[in-house]
Amino acid sequence: MVFSSLIFLFVFLPFVLTLYYITPRRFRNLTLFIVDLVFYAWGEPWLVILMLFSILLNYTSGILIGINREKKGLARFIFILSVILNLGLLGFFKYAGFIGETLNMVMPFLNIPILEIALPIGISFYTFQTMSYTIDVYKNTVKVQKNIITFGTYVSLFPQLIAGPIVRYEDVAEQLMHRKETLQGFTDGVKLFLIGLSKKVLLANEMGNLWDAVRESGTQSGALGSWVGIIAYTFQIYFDFCGYSEMAMGLGKMFGFDFLKNFDYPYISKSITEFWRRWHISLGTWFREYVYIPLGGNRKGLYRQIINIAVVWFLTGLWHGASWNFILWGLYFGVLLMIEKLFMLKVLKKAPAIISHIYSIIIILFGWVLFYFENLNEMGIFLARMFGSDGFMMSGDISVKIISYIPLLIVSAITSTPLISKLYHKIKSKPILYVIDNAGCVLALLLCTAALVSSDYNPFLYYKF
Repeated sequence: MVFSSLIFLFVFLPFVLTLYYITPRRFRNLTLFIVDLVFYAWGEPWLVILMLFSILLNYTSGILIGINREKKGLARFIFILSVILNLGLLGFFKYAGFIGETLNMVMPFLNIPILEIALPIGISFYTFQTMSYTIDVYKNTVKVQKNIITFGTYVSLFPQLIAGPIVRYEDVAEQLMHRKETLQGFTDGVKLFLIGLSKKVLLANEMGNLWDAVRESGTQSGALGSWVGIIAYTFQIYFDFCGYSEMAMGLGKMFGFDFLKNFDYPYISKSITEFWRRWHISLGTWFREYVYIPLGGNRKGLYRQIINIAVVWFLTGLWHGASWNFILWGLYFGVLLMIEKLFMLKVLKKAPAIISHIYSIIIILFGWVLFYFENLNEMGIFLARMFGSDGFMMSGDISVKIISYIPLLIVSAITSTPLISKLYHKIKSKPILYVIDNAGCVLALLLCTAALVSSDYNPFLYYKF
Protein backbone atom coordinates (compact mmCIF):
# COMPACT_ATOMS: atom_id res chain seq x y z
CA MET A 1 0.00 0.00 0.00
CA VAL A 2 2.91 2.38 0.72
CA PHE A 3 4.32 2.05 -2.76
CA SER A 4 0.85 2.23 -4.32
CA SER A 5 0.20 5.53 -2.56
CA LEU A 6 3.52 7.00 -3.64
CA ILE A 7 3.05 5.72 -7.19
CA PHE A 8 -0.37 7.38 -7.28
CA LEU A 9 1.03 10.70 -6.02
CA PHE A 10 4.18 10.93 -8.08
CA VAL A 11 3.53 8.79 -11.18
CA PHE A 12 -0.13 8.04 -11.85
CA LEU A 13 -1.62 11.46 -11.01
CA PRO A 14 0.98 13.60 -12.85
CA PHE A 15 0.73 11.31 -15.90
CA VAL A 16 -3.09 11.44 -15.92
CA LEU A 17 -3.19 15.22 -15.52
CA THR A 18 -0.72 15.66 -18.36
CA LEU A 19 -2.63 13.25 -20.58
CA TYR A 20 -5.93 14.93 -19.74
CA TYR A 21 -4.79 18.46 -20.54
CA ILE A 22 -3.06 17.59 -23.83
CA THR A 23 -6.22 15.78 -24.97
CA PRO A 24 -8.57 17.90 -27.14
CA ARG A 25 -11.55 19.03 -25.07
CA ARG A 26 -14.10 16.91 -26.94
CA PHE A 27 -12.19 13.72 -26.09
CA ARG A 28 -11.48 14.48 -22.41
CA ASN A 29 -14.40 12.43 -21.09
CA LEU A 30 -13.13 9.45 -23.07
CA THR A 31 -9.64 9.96 -21.63
CA LEU A 32 -11.06 10.17 -18.11
CA PHE A 33 -13.21 7.08 -18.65
CA ILE A 34 -10.24 4.99 -19.76
CA VAL A 35 -8.12 6.28 -16.88
CA ASP A 36 -10.95 5.56 -14.43
CA LEU A 37 -11.14 1.94 -15.55
CA VAL A 38 -7.36 1.51 -15.35
CA PHE A 39 -7.40 2.99 -11.84
CA TYR A 40 -10.21 0.67 -10.73
CA ALA A 41 -8.52 -2.36 -12.29
CA TRP A 42 -5.27 -1.60 -10.43
CA GLY A 43 -6.12 -3.97 -7.58
CA GLU A 44 -8.63 -6.47 -9.03
CA PRO A 45 -9.01 -6.36 -12.85
CA TRP A 46 -12.16 -8.52 -12.86
CA LEU A 47 -14.04 -5.84 -10.89
CA VAL A 48 -14.04 -3.67 -14.02
CA ILE A 49 -16.46 -6.16 -15.63
CA LEU A 50 -18.87 -5.66 -12.73
CA MET A 51 -18.65 -1.88 -13.01
CA LEU A 52 -19.12 -1.95 -16.80
CA PHE A 53 -22.23 -4.10 -16.29
CA SER A 54 -23.58 -1.54 -13.81
CA ILE A 55 -22.86 1.28 -16.27
CA LEU A 56 -24.52 -0.55 -19.15
CA LEU A 57 -27.53 -1.54 -17.03
CA ASN A 58 -28.30 2.00 -15.89
CA TYR A 59 -27.42 3.66 -19.18
CA THR A 60 -29.80 1.30 -21.00
CA SER A 61 -32.48 1.78 -18.35
CA GLY A 62 -32.28 5.54 -18.75
CA ILE A 63 -32.56 5.28 -22.55
CA LEU A 64 -35.55 2.90 -22.37
CA ILE A 65 -37.35 5.00 -19.75
CA GLY A 66 -36.84 8.08 -21.92
CA ILE A 67 -38.13 6.35 -25.06
CA ASN A 68 -41.19 4.95 -23.28
CA ARG A 69 -41.98 7.95 -21.08
CA GLU A 70 -45.49 8.25 -22.52
CA LYS A 71 -46.14 4.56 -21.84
CA LYS A 72 -46.19 5.00 -18.09
CA GLY A 73 -46.74 1.35 -17.26
CA LEU A 74 -43.77 0.19 -19.35
CA ALA A 75 -41.54 3.01 -18.07
CA ARG A 76 -42.44 2.07 -14.51
CA PHE A 77 -41.68 -1.60 -15.19
CA ILE A 78 -38.23 -0.72 -16.62
CA PHE A 79 -37.55 1.56 -13.67
CA ILE A 80 -38.53 -1.07 -11.06
CA LEU A 81 -36.54 -3.76 -12.86
CA SER A 82 -33.50 -1.46 -12.90
CA VAL A 83 -33.80 -0.80 -9.15
CA ILE A 84 -34.20 -4.53 -8.42
CA LEU A 85 -31.14 -5.42 -10.51
CA ASN A 86 -29.03 -2.69 -8.93
CA LEU A 87 -30.00 -3.67 -5.39
CA GLY A 88 -29.72 -7.34 -6.29
CA LEU A 89 -26.16 -6.83 -7.48
CA LEU A 90 -25.25 -4.89 -4.34
CA GLY A 91 -27.09 -7.38 -2.13
CA PHE A 92 -25.39 -10.41 -3.63
CA PHE A 93 -21.85 -9.14 -3.23
CA LYS A 94 -22.36 -7.35 0.08
CA TYR A 95 -25.02 -9.26 1.98
CA ALA A 96 -25.21 -12.85 0.67
CA GLY A 97 -22.91 -14.21 3.38
CA PHE A 98 -24.60 -12.19 6.12
CA ILE A 99 -28.07 -13.37 5.10
CA GLY A 100 -26.90 -17.00 5.00
CA GLU A 101 -25.30 -16.75 8.45
CA THR A 102 -28.40 -15.10 9.92
CA LEU A 103 -30.74 -17.74 8.50
CA ASN A 104 -28.50 -20.52 9.81
CA MET A 105 -28.49 -18.89 13.24
CA VAL A 106 -32.29 -18.57 13.35
CA MET A 107 -33.03 -21.88 11.58
CA PRO A 108 -29.92 -24.10 11.96
CA PHE A 109 -31.67 -27.04 10.31
CA LEU A 110 -31.42 -25.22 6.96
CA ASN A 111 -27.62 -25.55 6.96
CA ILE A 112 -27.25 -23.01 4.16
CA PRO A 113 -23.74 -22.98 2.65
CA ILE A 114 -22.06 -19.62 3.30
CA LEU A 115 -20.72 -17.88 0.23
CA GLU A 116 -17.28 -16.33 0.65
CA ILE A 117 -17.52 -13.38 -1.73
CA ALA A 118 -14.95 -10.58 -1.85
CA LEU A 119 -16.68 -7.19 -1.61
CA PRO A 120 -15.95 -5.11 -4.73
CA ILE A 121 -14.31 -1.85 -3.67
CA GLY A 122 -16.64 1.13 -3.81
CA ILE A 123 -19.70 -0.86 -4.94
CA SER A 124 -21.97 0.83 -2.39
CA PHE A 125 -20.96 4.25 -3.67
CA TYR A 126 -21.20 3.72 -7.41
CA THR A 127 -24.41 1.68 -7.09
CA PHE A 128 -26.10 4.58 -5.31
CA GLN A 129 -24.76 6.96 -7.96
CA THR A 130 -26.12 4.93 -10.86
CA MET A 131 -29.45 4.53 -9.09
CA SER A 132 -29.71 8.28 -8.54
CA TYR A 133 -29.46 8.74 -12.31
CA THR A 134 -32.13 6.16 -13.15
CA ILE A 135 -34.48 7.45 -10.45
CA ASP A 136 -34.09 11.07 -11.59
CA VAL A 137 -34.64 10.09 -15.23
CA TYR A 138 -37.81 8.28 -14.21
CA LYS A 139 -38.94 11.33 -12.20
CA ASN A 140 -38.07 13.44 -15.28
CA THR A 141 -35.87 15.77 -13.24
CA VAL A 142 -32.81 15.14 -15.44
CA LYS A 143 -32.37 14.59 -19.15
CA VAL A 144 -31.49 11.16 -20.50
CA GLN A 145 -27.74 10.87 -21.11
CA LYS A 146 -27.39 9.39 -24.60
CA ASN A 147 -23.59 9.33 -24.66
CA ILE A 148 -22.44 6.16 -22.92
CA ILE A 149 -18.87 7.47 -22.53
CA THR A 150 -20.15 10.54 -20.70
CA PHE A 151 -22.34 8.39 -18.47
CA GLY A 152 -19.49 5.93 -17.88
CA THR A 153 -17.24 8.82 -16.89
CA TYR A 154 -19.81 9.95 -14.31
CA VAL A 155 -20.09 6.50 -12.73
CA SER A 156 -16.39 5.68 -12.69
CA LEU A 157 -14.75 9.04 -11.85
CA PHE A 158 -11.61 7.89 -10.04
CA PRO A 159 -11.31 10.88 -7.64
CA GLN A 160 -14.38 9.78 -5.66
CA LEU A 161 -14.95 6.26 -6.95
CA ILE A 162 -13.56 4.29 -4.02
CA ALA A 163 -15.07 5.99 -0.96
CA GLY A 164 -17.29 8.82 -2.10
CA PRO A 165 -18.69 11.33 -1.75
CA ILE A 166 -21.81 10.00 -3.46
CA VAL A 167 -22.21 12.34 -6.42
CA ARG A 168 -25.75 12.54 -7.76
CA TYR A 169 -26.02 12.82 -11.53
CA GLU A 170 -28.15 15.93 -11.17
CA ASP A 171 -25.28 17.74 -9.45
CA VAL A 172 -22.70 17.13 -12.21
CA ALA A 173 -24.79 16.69 -15.37
CA GLU A 174 -23.87 20.13 -16.71
CA GLN A 175 -20.22 19.75 -15.72
CA LEU A 176 -19.93 16.45 -17.57
CA MET A 177 -20.85 18.21 -20.80
CA HIS A 178 -19.63 21.79 -20.43
CA ARG A 179 -17.09 22.09 -17.61
CA LYS A 180 -14.30 24.66 -17.83
CA GLU A 181 -10.90 23.94 -16.36
CA THR A 182 -9.18 27.06 -14.99
CA LEU A 183 -5.79 27.78 -13.44
CA GLN A 184 -7.49 29.09 -10.28
CA GLY A 185 -9.64 25.98 -10.04
CA PHE A 186 -6.60 23.75 -10.53
CA THR A 187 -4.65 25.66 -7.84
CA ASP A 188 -7.55 25.45 -5.41
CA GLY A 189 -7.80 21.74 -6.18
CA VAL A 190 -4.14 21.12 -5.35
CA LYS A 191 -4.52 22.93 -2.01
CA LEU A 192 -7.68 21.03 -1.11
CA PHE A 193 -6.13 17.71 -2.12
CA LEU A 194 -3.10 18.32 0.09
CA ILE A 195 -5.29 19.37 3.01
CA GLY A 196 -7.23 16.11 2.67
CA LEU A 197 -4.05 14.07 2.28
CA SER A 198 -2.60 15.67 5.42
CA LYS A 199 -5.72 14.89 7.42
CA LYS A 200 -5.54 11.27 6.34
CA VAL A 201 -1.81 10.62 6.65
CA LEU A 202 -0.76 12.91 9.50
CA LEU A 203 -3.86 12.77 11.69
CA ALA A 204 -6.14 9.81 10.85
CA ASN A 205 -3.32 7.27 10.61
CA GLU A 206 -1.75 8.42 13.86
CA MET A 207 -5.07 8.43 15.70
CA GLY A 208 -5.60 4.92 14.34
CA ASN A 209 -2.26 3.84 15.81
CA LEU A 210 -3.30 5.19 19.22
CA TRP A 211 -6.70 3.46 19.02
CA ASP A 212 -5.03 0.16 18.10
CA ALA A 213 -2.62 0.50 21.03
CA VAL A 214 -5.46 1.13 23.49
CA ARG A 215 -7.46 -1.88 22.28
CA GLU A 216 -4.45 -4.16 22.35
CA SER A 217 -3.50 -3.04 25.87
CA GLY A 218 -6.57 -4.80 27.26
CA THR A 219 -7.12 -4.27 30.97
CA GLN A 220 -4.14 -1.90 31.21
CA SER A 221 -6.11 0.91 29.60
CA GLY A 222 -8.72 1.12 32.35
CA ALA A 223 -11.69 3.43 32.00
CA LEU A 224 -9.58 6.53 31.38
CA GLY A 225 -7.50 4.93 28.64
CA SER A 226 -10.60 3.44 27.02
CA TRP A 227 -12.23 6.87 26.78
CA VAL A 228 -9.06 8.29 25.26
CA GLY A 229 -8.99 5.36 22.83
CA ILE A 230 -12.53 5.88 21.54
CA ILE A 231 -11.82 9.61 21.25
CA ALA A 232 -8.81 8.69 19.11
CA TYR A 233 -11.03 6.48 16.93
CA THR A 234 -13.55 9.32 16.71
CA PHE A 235 -10.81 11.52 15.25
CA GLN A 236 -9.49 8.70 13.07
CA ILE A 237 -12.76 8.00 11.28
CA TYR A 238 -13.48 11.70 10.81
CA PHE A 239 -10.09 12.66 9.40
CA ASP A 240 -9.94 9.47 7.36
CA PHE A 241 -13.28 9.99 5.61
CA CYS A 242 -13.24 13.80 5.58
CA GLY A 243 -9.67 13.67 4.29
CA TYR A 244 -10.64 11.32 1.46
CA SER A 245 -13.65 13.50 0.57
CA GLU A 246 -11.47 16.61 0.42
CA MET A 247 -8.90 14.77 -1.69
CA ALA A 248 -11.73 13.78 -4.05
CA MET A 249 -13.01 17.36 -4.19
CA GLY A 250 -9.49 18.62 -4.85
CA LEU A 251 -8.88 16.10 -7.62
CA GLY A 252 -12.26 16.98 -9.07
CA LYS A 253 -11.31 20.66 -9.25
CA MET A 254 -8.10 19.74 -11.08
CA PHE A 255 -10.26 18.15 -13.78
CA GLY A 256 -12.85 20.93 -13.80
CA PHE A 257 -15.50 19.35 -11.53
CA ASP A 258 -17.06 20.86 -8.41
CA PHE A 259 -18.22 18.14 -6.03
CA LEU A 260 -20.43 19.17 -3.12
CA LYS A 261 -18.96 19.29 0.39
CA ASN A 262 -19.33 16.03 2.30
CA PHE A 263 -18.40 17.18 5.82
CA ASP A 264 -19.05 20.43 7.66
CA TYR A 265 -17.26 20.17 11.02
CA PRO A 266 -19.69 17.60 12.49
CA TYR A 267 -18.04 17.49 15.91
CA ILE A 268 -19.11 21.04 16.74
CA SER A 269 -22.77 19.95 16.62
CA LYS A 270 -25.14 20.68 19.51
CA SER A 271 -27.57 17.89 18.67
CA ILE A 272 -27.58 14.58 16.83
CA THR A 273 -29.91 16.12 14.26
CA GLU A 274 -27.27 18.76 13.54
CA PHE A 275 -24.51 16.15 13.52
CA TRP A 276 -26.20 14.23 10.71
CA ARG A 277 -26.61 17.41 8.70
CA ARG A 278 -22.85 17.83 8.89
CA TRP A 279 -21.57 14.22 8.65
CA HIS A 280 -21.44 12.31 5.32
CA ILE A 281 -23.74 14.89 3.75
CA SER A 282 -23.91 13.10 0.40
CA LEU A 283 -25.24 9.86 1.96
CA GLY A 284 -27.75 11.76 4.09
CA THR A 285 -28.92 13.66 1.01
CA TRP A 286 -29.30 10.43 -0.97
CA PHE A 287 -31.45 8.76 1.68
CA ARG A 288 -33.52 11.92 2.16
CA GLU A 289 -34.18 12.37 -1.57
CA TYR A 290 -34.68 8.74 -2.57
CA VAL A 291 -36.07 7.05 0.56
CA TYR A 292 -37.33 9.46 3.24
CA ILE A 293 -39.25 11.88 0.98
CA PRO A 294 -40.78 9.14 -1.25
CA LEU A 295 -41.99 7.39 1.92
CA GLY A 296 -43.81 10.57 2.86
CA GLY A 297 -41.16 12.40 4.88
CA ASN A 298 -42.83 14.58 7.50
CA ARG A 299 -45.92 15.26 5.36
CA LYS A 300 -48.15 12.51 6.77
CA GLY A 301 -48.10 13.19 10.49
CA LEU A 302 -45.73 12.53 13.35
CA TYR A 303 -46.39 8.77 13.60
CA ARG A 304 -45.61 8.22 9.93
CA GLN A 305 -42.55 10.46 10.16
CA ILE A 306 -41.15 8.35 13.00
CA ILE A 307 -41.71 5.18 10.96
CA ASN A 308 -39.94 6.80 7.99
CA ILE A 309 -36.98 7.78 10.18
CA ALA A 310 -36.75 4.21 11.49
CA VAL A 311 -36.72 2.79 7.95
CA VAL A 312 -34.09 5.27 6.77
CA TRP A 313 -31.77 4.59 9.69
CA PHE A 314 -32.14 0.84 9.49
CA LEU A 315 -31.09 1.12 5.82
CA THR A 316 -28.31 3.58 6.67
CA GLY A 317 -26.84 1.11 9.14
CA LEU A 318 -27.23 -1.78 6.72
CA TRP A 319 -25.60 0.25 3.92
CA HIS A 320 -22.43 0.52 5.98
CA GLY A 321 -21.90 -3.20 6.27
CA ALA A 322 -23.25 -6.72 6.48
CA SER A 323 -23.04 -7.02 10.25
CA TRP A 324 -25.46 -6.63 13.15
CA ASN A 325 -23.38 -3.92 14.77
CA PHE A 326 -23.99 -1.63 11.79
CA ILE A 327 -27.74 -2.25 12.00
CA LEU A 328 -27.57 -1.59 15.75
CA TRP A 329 -25.58 1.60 15.04
CA GLY A 330 -28.15 2.82 12.52
CA LEU A 331 -31.10 2.11 14.81
CA TYR A 332 -29.25 3.75 17.73
CA PHE A 333 -29.05 7.03 15.84
CA GLY A 334 -32.53 6.56 14.41
CA VAL A 335 -34.03 6.28 17.92
CA LEU A 336 -32.06 9.32 19.10
CA LEU A 337 -33.27 11.36 16.13
CA MET A 338 -36.85 10.34 16.89
CA ILE A 339 -36.41 11.42 20.54
CA GLU A 340 -35.00 14.75 19.39
CA LYS A 341 -37.94 15.22 17.00
CA LEU A 342 -40.41 14.52 19.81
CA PHE A 343 -39.00 16.76 22.53
CA MET A 344 -35.22 16.73 22.99
CA LEU A 345 -34.45 19.43 20.41
CA LYS A 346 -36.57 21.91 22.38
CA VAL A 347 -34.67 21.01 25.55
CA LEU A 348 -31.29 21.35 23.82
CA LYS A 349 -32.15 24.76 22.37
CA LYS A 350 -32.90 26.07 25.87
CA ALA A 351 -29.81 24.49 27.43
CA PRO A 352 -26.41 26.25 27.50
CA ALA A 353 -24.40 25.60 24.34
CA ILE A 354 -21.68 23.74 26.25
CA ILE A 355 -24.23 21.29 27.69
CA SER A 356 -25.74 20.62 24.25
CA HIS A 357 -22.27 20.08 22.82
CA ILE A 358 -21.20 17.67 25.59
CA TYR A 359 -24.45 15.72 25.12
CA SER A 360 -23.78 15.40 21.39
CA ILE A 361 -20.16 14.36 21.77
CA ILE A 362 -20.97 11.66 24.34
CA ILE A 363 -23.74 10.26 22.12
CA ILE A 364 -21.38 10.28 19.13
CA LEU A 365 -18.60 8.52 21.07
CA PHE A 366 -20.89 5.66 22.05
CA GLY A 367 -22.09 5.53 18.45
CA TRP A 368 -18.54 4.92 17.24
CA VAL A 369 -18.15 2.06 19.75
CA LEU A 370 -21.18 0.40 18.13
CA PHE A 371 -19.79 1.14 14.69
CA TYR A 372 -16.31 -0.27 15.27
CA PHE A 373 -16.91 -3.59 17.03
CA GLU A 374 -18.47 -6.16 14.69
CA ASN A 375 -18.09 -8.75 17.45
CA LEU A 376 -20.86 -7.91 19.93
CA ASN A 377 -19.05 -9.67 22.79
CA GLU A 378 -15.95 -7.51 22.28
CA MET A 379 -18.21 -4.47 22.09
CA GLY A 380 -19.74 -5.34 25.46
CA ILE A 381 -16.33 -5.84 27.06
CA PHE A 382 -15.10 -2.47 25.80
CA LEU A 383 -18.26 -0.66 26.93
CA ALA A 384 -17.89 -2.23 30.38
CA ARG A 385 -14.25 -1.17 30.46
CA MET A 386 -15.30 2.44 29.71
CA PHE A 387 -17.33 2.33 32.93
CA GLY A 388 -14.55 0.90 35.08
CA SER A 389 -14.90 -2.88 34.89
CA ASP A 390 -11.07 -3.09 34.85
CA GLY A 391 -10.42 -0.09 37.05
CA PHE A 392 -10.31 3.58 36.19
CA MET A 393 -6.64 4.41 35.81
CA MET A 394 -4.17 3.41 33.10
CA SER A 395 -1.16 1.26 33.80
CA GLY A 396 1.94 -0.05 32.08
CA ASP A 397 3.15 1.08 28.67
CA ILE A 398 -0.24 2.36 27.51
CA SER A 399 -0.10 5.32 29.89
CA VAL A 400 3.23 6.40 28.40
CA LYS A 401 1.84 5.92 24.89
CA ILE A 402 -1.24 8.04 25.56
CA ILE A 403 0.76 10.82 27.20
CA SER A 404 3.03 10.98 24.12
CA TYR A 405 -0.07 11.46 21.92
CA ILE A 406 -1.55 14.37 23.91
CA PRO A 407 -0.12 17.08 21.58
CA LEU A 408 -1.55 15.30 18.51
CA LEU A 409 -4.90 14.84 20.24
CA ILE A 410 -5.00 18.60 20.86
CA VAL A 411 -4.10 19.31 17.22
CA SER A 412 -6.82 16.90 16.09
CA ALA A 413 -9.38 18.57 18.34
CA ILE A 414 -8.53 22.03 16.98
CA THR A 415 -8.47 20.82 13.37
CA SER A 416 -11.92 19.28 13.73
CA THR A 417 -13.36 22.77 14.37
CA PRO A 418 -13.65 25.77 11.99
CA LEU A 419 -11.00 27.70 13.98
CA ILE A 420 -8.14 27.29 11.48
CA SER A 421 -10.45 28.04 8.55
CA LYS A 422 -11.67 31.24 10.23
CA LEU A 423 -8.11 32.38 10.94
CA TYR A 424 -7.17 31.65 7.32
CA HIS A 425 -10.01 33.74 5.95
CA LYS A 426 -9.13 36.63 8.26
CA ILE A 427 -5.76 36.98 6.55
CA LYS A 428 -7.06 36.03 3.11
CA SER A 429 -6.54 39.51 1.65
CA LYS A 430 -3.02 39.97 3.04
CA PRO A 431 0.02 39.51 0.73
CA ILE A 432 1.65 37.13 3.21
CA LEU A 433 -1.04 34.57 2.41
CA TYR A 434 0.60 33.77 -0.93
CA VAL A 435 3.79 32.74 0.87
CA ILE A 436 1.89 30.81 3.55
CA ASP A 437 -0.16 28.93 0.95
CA ASN A 438 2.81 27.84 -1.13
CA ALA A 439 5.03 27.02 1.82
CA GLY A 440 2.17 25.11 3.44
CA CYS A 441 1.56 23.03 0.31
CA VAL A 442 5.23 22.11 -0.02
CA LEU A 443 5.52 21.28 3.69
CA ALA A 444 2.33 19.18 3.62
CA LEU A 445 3.56 17.19 0.62
CA LEU A 446 6.97 16.60 2.23
CA LEU A 447 5.50 15.52 5.57
CA CYS A 448 2.95 13.21 3.96
CA THR A 449 5.59 11.65 1.73
CA ALA A 450 7.88 11.08 4.69
CA ALA A 451 5.01 9.58 6.71
CA LEU A 452 4.02 7.21 3.89
CA VAL A 453 7.60 6.05 3.42
CA SER A 454 8.51 5.63 7.08
CA SER A 455 5.40 4.05 8.59
CA ASP A 456 2.75 1.43 7.93
CA TYR A 457 0.06 2.93 5.73
CA ASN A 458 -3.56 2.34 6.70
CA PRO A 459 -6.04 2.13 3.84
CA PHE A 460 -9.09 4.36 3.93
CA LEU A 461 -11.68 3.01 6.37
CA TYR A 462 -14.57 3.62 3.99
CA TYR A 463 -13.05 1.40 1.28
CA LYS A 464 -14.92 -1.52 2.81
CA PHE A 465 -18.30 0.18 2.78
